[in-house]
Amino acid sequence: MMSPESASKLLIPRWVQLVGLPLVVIGIWQVFEVIHHAVFIFVVAALIAILLNPVVRAFCALRFPRPLAVFIVYLCAAVIVAGIAVVAGTVIANELNSVANRVEAEFTTNAQGVTPASVELDRLQRWLNANSPVHVNVQNAGERAINDISGSDLQRYTGRAVEIAQSLIITIFESIFNLVLVIVISVYMLLDAERLSGYLRRLFPGADPSDDLVTRAERALLAYVRGQALVSLVIGTTAGVGMWLLGVTGIFPSGSTYAVAFGVWTAATEVIPYVGPFIGAVPPTAVAATQSFSAVVAVLLVYLFIHQIEGHIVIPKLMGGAVKVHPLVVIFALLAGGELYGLPGILVTMPLVAIGREVWLFLRERIGLESWKDAAVPVPVVLEKREEPEREEAPKRSGPNAA
Repeated sequence: MMSPESASKLLIPRWVQLVGLPLVVIGIWQVFEVIHHAVFIFVVAALIAILLNPVVRAFCALRFPRPLAVFIVYLCAAVIVAGIAVVAGTVIANELNSVANRVEAEFTTNAQGVTPASVELDRLQRWLNANSPVHVNVQNAGERAINDISGSDLQRYTGRAVEIAQSLIITIFESIFNLVLVIVISVYMLLDAERLSGYLRRLFPGADPSDDLVTRAERALLAYVRGQALVSLVIGTTAGVGMWLLGVTGIFPSGSTYAVAFGVWTAATEVIPYVGPFIGAVPPTAVAATQSFSAVVAVLLVYLFIHQIEGHIVIPKLMGGAVKVHPLVVIFALLAGGELYGLPGILVTMPLVAIGREVWLFLRERIGLESWKDAAVPVPVVLEKREEPEREEAPKRSGPNAA
């Protein structure tokens, strides 16, 4: 007897499960290997369209035509992104220039013929001699490194940095075509979003007409973006405040100077799963290394504390409702995304996992597999007709004793 729930589902027959589904999976994988770059562009465009579709729908509720609403949303998004890029670029450029000047001053010989880095190295060696149970000689190796850096032409490294920046700019301009393509595809997706939602509702009808796949994907992606924004804000603020406190207390003097830059950098790198906190600790640790060993230790302890807070409190509380999948699935997805597309693949993996979970639940509610349990399998059986042997008739008896 078929249950009412299974009766409302589209059941896939057993023979399709046995033959059709494996062939479909193999075919999709073969096609994906050939056009994986185009697939990635469409995936990024779909994520942008899903993220902006609620805003477009809000403008449409104000009686704006959908094409005009799409244009207004993209214009506002472009202005916001450009403003953030200008402000962030100016702040980052100023902070990088300050850090570069600081590093250059550490390796510049003063009037006494020594460099500040040598003084800090000598102070570190004296501290190790007084506190370390094992004799560690870092002064000789450090002085050789300082002499190599001081004797070299720092402008040569500056020129090398300029060359790297130029190649980076060329790479960015080469990526403009892909960016324009992503925008164009996402615009078409936004224009046809309502038609696609209606088609999916007709193809996979459910108990609630408003519960369609596009709406579920929007909720999943918005939940992830909201959770990630809160995590970045909390972690970035904590890092900035921690560096400011180290600067105020004199443990890490430059911490208070670059607290905002360190906080913004930590918040930005927090978008990268798992390795983001470690990347966020690199700039403050590098700057602390130019001042004192105690500053390096203090910075590392602060970021270790931040990492523990992130893993045990912030992520479970703020991101728990966004991606409700097993951590092993997340790790495998991140490794697969990095293997296929590198850093861009890692960045889009978590949104795709959140949306993929909703797609799986949506399809599981509407598509079922015909059960193999207790299934009667017809087996042809050939029955042969057996001829019975003829029985001999008993002789007829006569007389009084005949029956």
